[in-house]
Amino acid sequence: MIDLAISILWLALGIIVLLGVIWLLLYGIRLFTQIPPRIEQLVWVVVLILILIGVLSLLAGHEPFRVPSLR
Repeated sequence: MIDLAISILWLALGIIVLLGVIWLLLYGIRLFTQIPPRIEQLVWVVVLILILIGVLSLLAGHEPFRVPSLR
């Protein structure tokens, strides 16, 4: 049970980092040029699909990614 809780926390941390990186990339691009709204929406849809895949794989019993072991 603790493994599931740790996996959920790692997934949540990964989602936060992913969203932050994508937001910073879009912000940096917007500083130099305009991004069509359709392209920006497409980027966020792809990000949400990746998050959905991670959540569904966690619920199916697979780890979304390997956590480094200290042993």
